[in-house]
Amino acid sequence: MKNSFLFLSMLLLACFKTQAQNEQTKVVLITLDGLRWQELFSGADPLLVTNTDYVGDTTLLKSTFWHDAAAKRRETLFPFLWKEVAKIGQLHGNRNLGSKVNLTNKMWFSYPGYNEILTGKADDTRITSNSKINNPNTTILEIANKTAKYKGKVAAFGSWDVFPYIVNEERSGVPVNAGFELAKGNDLTEREKFLNELQPKVPSPWGSVRLDAFTHHYALEHMKKKHPEFIFISYGETDDFAHDGEYDAYLKAAKNTDSLIKELWSFTQNDAFYKDNTLFVITTDHGRGTDPLSTWKDHGSKVKNADGTWLVLFGKGVRATGEVTSKEQLYTNQIAPTILKVLQLNKEASMLQSKPLRM
Repeated sequence: MKNSFLFLSMLLLACFKTQAQNEQTKVVLITLDGLRWQELFSGADPLLVTNTDYVGDTTLLKSTFWHDAAAKRRETLFPFLWKEVAKIGQLHGNRNLGSKVNLTNKMWFSYPGYNEILTGKADDTRITSNSKINNPNTTILEIANKTAKYKGKVAAFGSWDVFPYIVNEERSGVPVNAGFELAKGNDLTEREKFLNELQPKVPSPWGSVRLDAFTHHYALEHMKKKHPEFIFISYGETDDFAHDGEYDAYLKAAKNTDSLIKELWSFTQNDAFYKDNTLFVITTDHGRGTDPLSTWKDHGSKVKNADGTWLVLFGKGVRATGEVTSKEQLYTNQIAPTILKVLQLNKEASMLQSKPLRM
C-alpha cells in the first residue's frame, strides 16, 4: 500500500512538473540577414524589379512578384507574414507610416547587429568587424544556458559561419550549428543523417554561408528531437544575394524564408510541448541603402539609412495589433531584455540598460 501511494505521489509530482514546464513560454528568435524594411512592407521595389542591372529575366520576375498595390506586392512576397501573422501578431518598422525600428550601434553591418540583438547593447569599441573573434559580451543565449532552469535547453543555428564566435560557443556552452557544420551526436535522426550526407554535395554560392534550407532543417530536426525552450535561427541568403546584386534571387530567397517560418510555426502549433505556448520574434541585423539606388546592395556606416530595421512578434503573450500604423520609435537593443523577461529571467533583464518591448 505504501509503495502504491509512493508511486502515485511520484507520478503526480512528475505530471505537475511537466505541466509547469509546458506552461513556461518558449522562444523562437529568427533573423533574416539584411532584409530591407522596404520589401517587408511594400514588396518588390518598382525601381529594381525591372532593372536589368540587377535582374536576369525582368519579365519573369515582374510576373511573379509585381502588383500595382504595395499591399498586394507584400502579400505575394511574404504570404505567411501578411495573410496570417498580421492577424495574430505585430509588425513594426514601416517608416512610411511613422513606425521606426533602429539599430543603436553605429557600424550597421552583421556582427555588430547580431551582438546588439543578442546582448541588448551596442559595442562599437570592441565589435568593429565581421572577423571570427569570440564575443567578449554575454548573449542572452548564454545567460539562459547558465541558469539551472534553462541549462541544456538553448540552441543556435545559422547559415553564416561566424555565429559560433558571436554566441561564443566555447565559453557559453550553447550548441551552435552554423556555416557548413554537420549535425553531431550519437542520437542523430534519419533526417539529420541525410542532411549530413547531402550538405557537402550541394555547392553554396558563398564560402562562408550555406544555403538556408540546411540551416532550417537542422534547426527543425533539433526542435523535434530536443525541444529546446529557447532557440535562435538565422537565415542568411537575403543578405548574400543582395551583396551579389541579384535582386531576383534576393526576392526568391525572401519568399522562401517566409515559407520556412510558416513551417516552424506550424510545427510548434502541432507539437504538445510548443502548442499555444511559444513566442516568435523575427528581425534583421541591419538595413540597406536606397539612395543612390545601387546602395540597395550594401550597408555599413557610410550607407545612408542602413540602420533602419524592423520587428515582427507573434505567438504567446503578443497582442494582435497587426501592422503598426502610428508613430513609434523602437530599437534593436530592446529585443534581448524582452526575451529575458518572457523567459522569466527578470533579474537578468533588469541588468540591461535597454527596456523590454510592450507586447
